[in-house]
Amino acid sequence: MGAIDQETGKLSPITLAGKATDPSWVTLSPDGKYLYAALEGGAGAVESFQVEADGTLKSLNQQPSGGKATCHLWATGKHVLAANYSGGNIASFPVEADGSLGARTQLVQFTGSGPNPKRQQQSFAHGVITDKTGKFAYACDLGSDHVWAFRFDEKTGELTPTEPAKYAISPGHGPRHMAISADDRFLYVDAEMGHTVTVFERDLQTGLLTSIQTVSGLPEQGPDDEITTAEIALHPSGKWLYLSHRGDDAFTVLSVGADGKLTRIETIPSPVNFPRGFAIDPSGRWIVAVGQKDGKLTVLKIDQETGKLSPTGQIVDAGTPVSVAFAP
Repeated sequence: MGAIDQETGKLSPITLAGKATDPSWVTLSPDGKYLYAALEGGAGAVESFQVEADGTLKSLNQQPSGGKATCHLWATGKHVLAANYSGGNIASFPVEADGSLGARTQLVQFTGSGPNPKRQQQSFAHGVITDKTGKFAYACDLGSDHVWAFRFDEKTGELTPTEPAKYAISPGHGPRHMAISADDRFLYVDAEMGHTVTVFERDLQTGLLTSIQTVSGLPEQGPDDEITTAEIALHPSGKWLYLSHRGDDAFTVLSVGADGKLTRIETIPSPVNFPRGFAIDPSGRWIVAVGQKDGKLTVLKIDQETGKLSPTGQIVDAGTPVSVAFAP
């Protein structure tokens, strides 16, 4: 737990907010009153916490996630959606009045495989989000190279596949995480192994997707199995998209056109080792990123005219960090 000065980007000291067993992803409820953590170890679970006035966390309860290696969560306010990597499925949980999680209401199992024999023997669910209206949900299946699409019932938490139900990205690229534009028109899909971002245009009425572009997130170079992309996020202005990658430990900045298409602006070295997670602060001035392998947390400044990044020199110890979330 820490705080950032939105004027200077300076971080307060990092302190322990609460304890959890092998948390790999954290997300806050839209009102910031509750935090949900994906517990990646063991059989897989999701834990809910109440955010106290001083920022510390009070554990409320846990629910089994329905699949091993729970790696990603999305909180709508009334429900929490979870992606279970090894389970190859996504789950839906209702949020009770006190912020705790009710029993799982649905588990959607994916099937399929891809051409990479080491990474794509089966379906591996890696990310799940909803659109801004909460009427549609999307999930990344790294194992089969598909994005799955659903109608989402915010009252019941039910996920109903659209027709068609899934959309392919390039074979062997491995979709990981997603970002959606503020106007809901475009879905951006980070491909972990292909080092690419695929842009889908969305039909706002049906939720259906049309692929309009795939762009490399790395400088021009040949394939490299040692490099994998990690997190993806849109700037609050909608002008820029940011991508972290591991192995070469770097960040890429891409500009977003009026047509939703991307142009790579720059790729810069990461101040931390293995930047698995990062988040943009609500002011849009700073990125806070974590290095999973060196246990560090750093701040990068966002140029408000160009979107380009520059290290601030701030690097602090943070245990074994993998995810960052800002309170609203």
